Amino acid sequence: MGESSLLWLRVAAGLYSLGLLDAIITTLRRRESMFQVALAAFRIGAIFHFVSIAEQGLAQNHFPANDIFENLSLTAWVITAAFLGFHWRYRTVSLGVFVFPLVFVMTLVAALRSPVASWQSEAVRNTWLTIHIVLAVLAYAALLFTAVAAVAYLIQERQLKQKALAVYRLLPPLGTLDEMISRSLAFGFAFITVAIVIGSVWSYISYGTSWIDNGLNTTAFITWGIYLALVFFRVSAGWRGRKAAVLAIVALCCSAVTWIAHAQLEHRLTK
Repeated sequence: MGESSLLWLRVAAGLYSLGLLDAIITTLRRRESMFQVALAAFRIGAIFHFVSIAEQGLAQNHFPANDIFENLSLTAWVITAAFLGFHWRYRTVSLGVFVFPLVFVMTLVAALRSPVASWQSEAVRNTWLTIHIVLAVLAYAALLFTAVAAVAYLIQERQLKQKALAVYRLLPPLGTLDEMISRSLAFGFAFITVAIVIGSVWSYISYGTSWIDNGLNTTAFITWGIYLALVFFRVSAGWRGRKAAVLAIVALCCSAVTWIAHAQLEHRLTK
């Protein structure tokens, strides 16, 4: 990728980051406090993104979709254009919780293509990795808490329908459980998103362009994608009860796979 094309792509990723911030704030506070600012940045970012893709295509003299990085960039721009079109036509707001983080992460990964100098300090390298692991652990803990609360919600709901008062008294009220699910899910999403960003940058500096083929990164992105879907269906679609519980359990299982991969990575680093 040409230097100027990569520059515009990174500018676009920087602008898209405001959309990610808006999605996190919306999830945590459950209100769209900076959506219009994020949307304006998203529109400008889409322009820089298009310039990057067009410039890359002209430089290569063929359609810029030759590897996973270019494909991610192109796909992210198509999603961006589709979202902006839907918003212009239908004034869609709720999709931003899903689209903003997805486009930012895809564009960020696409922008991490050109190799850079390796870590100058082993202490800094280990610190970045430690922060990534701590945030990931917090995210998994929040997801576990979400899954447990969701299962408790289902049990409580069923027992109330059956009028089983003995079990009813052992569990918190449905309203309390629902609030616990929302809060733990929101904080978990914030933790895992920042962990993904830090982990991607760490892998990029440590392994260069080959980091994208690492199985650990693949499982981490799958876990994040399920987490993002869970947040979207919970916040925007209003999923409650059985559907939210099943999705939370699926996300928890995927997180367990990622946790095992993290443990293997830590074992290799300490050998």
